[in-house]
Amino acid sequence: MARRAKPDQTLEAARKCLVCDWTGRLEELADTPEIGVPCPECHAPTERLAVLREWRPPANPHAAALGHLGGLKGGPARAAALTPKRRREIARAGARARWKRR
Repeated sequence: MARRAKPDQTLEAARKCLVCDWTGRLEELADTPEIGVPCPECHAPTERLAVLREWRPPANPHAAALGHLGGLKGGPARAAALTPKRRREIARAGARARWKRR
């Protein structure tokens, strides 16, 4: 029985050309038909041999980029707000944790 394709899911698939000897890996959407993606060499239909990997792209790449920018700003802002005494405490705790692992 075939799996239900989720339209926002991406696959890395092994494909083989039905006409020439080309075989290779292609990234495609999950709802791409098993036979039909054109061959990069002769443009004939290809057949999906196997699904090698599945993943979902981020829901909103713009939101992910904004979150990343906020993270880049947050670390230095937190460090600037720390007192020298608190920075020393954090550094000592980190050193103890590192030496404890040895």
